[in-house]
Amino acid sequence: MKKTTAAITAVGGYLPDFVLSNKVLETMVDTNDEWITTRTGIKERRILKEENAGTSFMAIKAAEDLLKKRGVDASEIDMVLVATATPDMPVAATAAFVASEIGATNAFAYDLQAACSSFLYGMSTAASYIESGRYKKILLIGADKMSSIIDYTDRTTCIIFGDGAGAVLFEPNDEGLGLQDEYLRSDGIGRQFLKIDAGGSIMPASEETVKNKQHYVFQDGKSVFKFAVSNMADVSALIMERNNLSKDDVQWLAPHQANKRIIDATANRMGLEPEKVLMNIERYGNTTSATLPLLLYDFEKQLKKGDNIIFAAFGGGFTWGSIYLKWAYNS
Repeated sequence: MKKTTAAITAVGGYLPDFVLSNKVLETMVDTNDEWITTRTGIKERRILKEENAGTSFMAIKAAEDLLKKRGVDASEIDMVLVATATPDMPVAATAAFVASEIGATNAFAYDLQAACSSFLYGMSTAASYIESGRYKKILLIGADKMSSIIDYTDRTTCIIFGDGAGAVLFEPNDEGLGLQDEYLRSDGIGRQFLKIDAGGSIMPASEETVKNKQHYVFQDGKSVFKFAVSNMADVSALIMERNNLSKDDVQWLAPHQANKRIIDATANRMGLEPEKVLMNIERYGNTTSATLPLLLYDFEKQLKKGDNIIFAAFGGGFTWGSIYLKWAYNS
């Protein structure tokens, strides 16, 4: 009997209209286009400006785009998983609202949070549910409204992040395509280097925490960069070695879009030419949980059935890992 694998069969995406360029940031904080570009590779990012619109707004748009393209009725979806670091609100799952809004009336839904690794971990989760045989169609959405947790007077973080959402559909495959292997890791040492201090159970929201700007992202850039460079490169090389893949066997690297220098270091460690690296950081910045699905959304037409893709991510916590996937269709 052939083993059932979990394959991506459709992709959708959504990006807000408002473009926050480096030139605009120059008028907001003490920075400049050359400094940002040389250190991060980012030229612009998208910001969600719609009134009373949160992460779910973008997640719904990305899901609807996917369902329309694939010709799938939302009632066929068994499960909706939203990978996000910026849920609409605490307690009430954003995924449950998204599922209801798109008409996925037969699905159960929940959120998954592992910072910038959220979508990568979500791929593992969705694939496991498919491989179990219990579910046939799982909608995995990566969405983040990072502008809601960024201090736009802090030049160390406001230059990096943007808003966006991407979605993929996982379905069973009997051709040996889809998710082949994964190597996922975490280390709680990272908690002190990338975090939001207030708003959780340790430090609930108060007048003081708001005044002290403790509800915004804090990042120790040098420490995060050092950990990200070594760990993302290590797991990407390891998953190639574990599956006897040479650089010629890998068609694409789909890396988390946090910093171009981290992406380049990962590709160099894998021995991959620049043309094999999927990259859109210049236009969107770091959209956290949305970076990986937005890569697939942007480059879908270039992906061919049977292509070997290595996904890699690194996020707060620390969380990181790599996934080896065989692409399942020609766009």
